[in-house]
This record gives sequence, structure tokens and C-alpha cells, in this order.
Amino acid sequence: VESHYKNLFNLKFAAKELQRSSKKCDKEEKAEKAKVKKAVQKGNMEVARIHAENAIRQKNQSVNFLRMSARVDAVAARVQTAVTMNKVTKSMAGVVKGMDVTLKSMNLEKISALMEKFERQFETLDVQTAQMEDTMSSTTTLTTPQGQVDALMMEMADEAGLDLNMELPQGQTGSVGTSVASAEQDELSQRLAKLRDQV
Repeated sequence: VESHYKNLFNLKFAAKELQRSSKKCDKEEKAEKAKVKKAVQKGNMEVARIHAENAIRQKNQSVNFLRMSARVDAVAARVQTAVTMNKVTKSMAGVVKGMDVTLKSMNLEKISALMEKFERQFETLDVQTAQMEDTMSSTTTLTTPQGQVDALMMEMADEAGLDLNMELPQGQTGSVGTSVASAEQDELSQRLAKLRDQV
């Protein structure tokens, strides 16, 4: 029984850690947003876009951590009920092997797989979990929706009191001759675009 309480503690601790990670991502998102604003004010749209992508990524990651925290919490509650009612099955004892390492890894995919094993042990793998799974898998991708990125850049430009004309095709910003810097920027965006396609 003692080991089950230890597992319970580990689950609850992991849920708190995941929440903490979510808050950290929120902080990062705010910092990136501030950088978007600064870059927009300087008229450096390429840099603004990179920071906007980072901000959106941090926002999505924050949601992922929060969602996983709730999921671990739910599993912990079920384990607690099982322990209290002495309903801890042999198969559940098998699930918890190596649990510590997985929970400490803070790797969402690994934790997700572990939670899945737990949830299978509970007779009613409810619809809610299945829905959560779908949402998890669709938001763990690394792509940043360009619509969200553009919207964030617009929002920061608004806050900075600037009119951001995003309709202009790239390279037609009225500058005379492209400098080496902007050529490098172009190359960087192409590389980013390629990376995005691979994901």
C-alpha cells in the first residue's frame, strides 16, 4: 500500500510541475509579444514574424502543459479512489513501473502514453479522455498557424499605434535595393518555410 501512496504523491507532484511549466510558457509568450512590438516599431517585419511565431508556440505549449496537468490530476483522483477502496489491481501495479522517470522527464508524449496505460486500467475510459487525446495530438504539432501569427503582429502594431500593412507582397516595401541583411532575412524565411513544410 505504501508504494501506492508514493505513486499517488508522484502523480500529484507531476500535475503541479506541469502547471508550473504552463505558467513559464505564459511568461515566455509575454516576453516574445513584447519583442514583436519592438520589432514592429522598428519596421523589422521579418524579426517580428519570428517572435510572433515563438509567442504562438509558447501559447500552444502552455495550453498543452495545462491540459496534461488536468489529465494527470484526473488519473491521480482515480488512483486515490482505487487505493482507498483497496481496488488496486495487479495490472495497475505493472503500469507504475518506471513511472517516476517518465513523470520527471516532463515529456508530454511520454506522460501522455503513461496516462493512457493508467486510464486503460480504469474500466470506463470515458469519452472525455478520448476527446482530450484528440485535442492533445492536434496541438502538440510544432507548426505555428500563420493566421494566428499575422493576427498577433497586427495586435502588437495596434498597441504600438502603428498601421501595419500586411497586404504588401514581400520585397515591395519601397526600399531602394535590397541590402545584404534583407537578403539574409529572406534566406532565413525560406529555411523556416522549408522547416515548416517538413513538420
